[in-house]
Amino acid sequence: MNANLSSMRLETERLVVRPYIESDLIESFELMQNPELFTYMHMSVMPLEDYKGLFRWLIESYNTPFDQPFKYSFAIRSKATGAFVGWCGVGLLDFSAPDNELYYLIGRDYWGNGYASEAAMALTTYAFDVIGLERLYAKADSQNAASLRIFTKLGFEFDCVLTGLTEDNQDCNGELKYVLTKERYKAKRV
Repeated sequence: MNANLSSMRLETERLVVRPYIESDLIESFELMQNPELFTYMHMSVMPLEDYKGLFRWLIESYNTPFDQPFKYSFAIRSKATGAFVGWCGVGLLDFSAPDNELYYLIGRDYWGNGYASEAAMALTTYAFDVIGLERLYAKADSQNAASLRIFTKLGFEFDCVLTGLTEDNQDCNGELKYVLTKERYKAKRV
């Protein structure tokens, strides 16, 4: 595992964000069984065997060093209960390499608690301060008001409406892309 990621443990007021470990598999899989989670995402509920393959890929991704194209996803757990509440990640924006994006998903039972904002802020700080990114992107469906509020809260600025994407990325056409520079983020935190 990338040495920096092996010691990664981001703690917020209510959450712990850390790399996945094998024992997260079933809770993570169970959280991902609610189709409502995918209203604005280009994913769907997966059978366990398919999810196991994805989960192995997520853990193996931690071997990629920061100076190579990476995509890291992390477990989000409640500090108070230890419950698996969702995931967040940072990594290659597939249709716009070498740009990197911030992404997250919170389980339906935990919506409305501000967990996505809390985890996204912690991971954004990590992306700029530890990974060393200078710029971060985020994208969302124009109807996904919750994510658009999170982008604004973190200081992201509107960049463009995605158009002209083909093949694996064509489902992203029409989504709104936002950008946040390290400089802007640091200034907003002061």
